[in-house]
Amino acid sequence: MPIPEYVRSIRTKIGTDLLWLPGVAAVVVNEAGEVLLGRRADTGEWASIAGILEPGEQPAEAIVREIREEAGVEAEVLDLLSVRTDEPVTYPNGDVAQYLTLLYLCRYRSGEAHVADDESLEIAWFSPEALPPMSARQTERMRRGLSALRGDTHPTWQP
Repeated sequence: MPIPEYVRSIRTKIGTDLLWLPGVAAVVVNEAGEVLLGRRADTGEWASIAGILEPGEQPAEAIVREIREEAGVEAEVLDLLSVRTDEPVTYPNGDVAQYLTLLYLCRYRSGEAHVADDESLEIAWFSPEALPPMSARQTERMRRGLSALRGDTHPTWQP
């Protein structure tokens, strides 16, 4: 996975120590009600499309960019679903990061979903009733997005 230049610059100063980063993630839904997921190249896990903000970038613009870069489709932001601190992550190279993630509900606009960069092994649409196995964090993201689609804009958090 490519490391943004500004993160690489910070890492030259702090090494692998914990780095706090702003992140974005999306529950992207198409006209058939299917959810867009990517199978991550680093973990093999099915997950929502996600990424980190570039310096000065607006979060809603960042998630639209990430969806385009990772899955090759255009989407639009419908709503901000949550702002949540994720658990720290230790990457294979030893870098430790923790993300403040803004989760968005997005609507598919155009394009054919496909692996568009080296961050994913697969990109696919899934029916909400047939989601692949996912981590608790990813399952919670999907639950929140699908709850919002049903009109429940403030579902309680599931631990």
